[in-house]
Amino acid sequence: MSALRGAIVPVTPFQQNCAILWDDDSKAGMVVDPGGDVGKILAAIAQTGARIEKIVLTHGHLDHAGGAAGLRDALEAASGGPVPVEGPDARDAFLLDGIAAQAASYGFEASNVTPDRWMQEGDVLTLGPHRFDVLHCPGHTPGSLVFVNAAARFALVGDVLFQGSVGRTDFPYGDHAALIDAIKTKLLPLGDDMSFLCGHGPGSTIGAEKASNPFLR
Repeated sequence: MSALRGAIVPVTPFQQNCAILWDDDSKAGMVVDPGGDVGKILAAIAQTGARIEKIVLTHGHLDHAGGAAGLRDALEAASGGPVPVEGPDARDAFLLDGIAAQAASYGFEASNVTPDRWMQEGDVLTLGPHRFDVLHCPGHTPGSLVFVNAAARFALVGDVLFQGSVGRTDFPYGDHAALIDAIKTKLLPLGDDMSFLCGHGPGSTIGAEKASNPFLR
């Protein structure tokens, strides 16, 4: 199988890890969590040579989804074809519907976005020959999803799990118990050698977090 390649583009004042993933042979690519700074993301895409086929969202927060509509529009204008937005779980619809208002409260502009495909646990996300299994891991947001590529031993976890920490749950809709349960029942069983990219900061492995993350002891 052709190799899966990736690049990370930190975006927004929140320094959110926007990921560009692509298949090495076909250059078919996807952008995960374009929170903003669309021009910066487009420049990074051009450097990779990837041909973006879709935009993927792990959850509905502004710093992960705020640039999705703008990036979609720019890519569609350049390619002349559709670039669908896929994910998160429909339980995050209220967050995606509130992006513009939340951005305005921070003093900048962003657009609401409605996915072309909501996803849920058990669904499969594909990129060329590469398969990502979809896990629903609520707590940080009600509709947070994790995308697991078992063949590459790699996962995209959004803001569910971090190096040494876990996602915030101090929102009106947050649920710390649900978050910890999802991590322990769905992520830890993926195996110690499973590496992951999180929404902010450096990535890690399941084994490292199982051994040292204070929230998981």
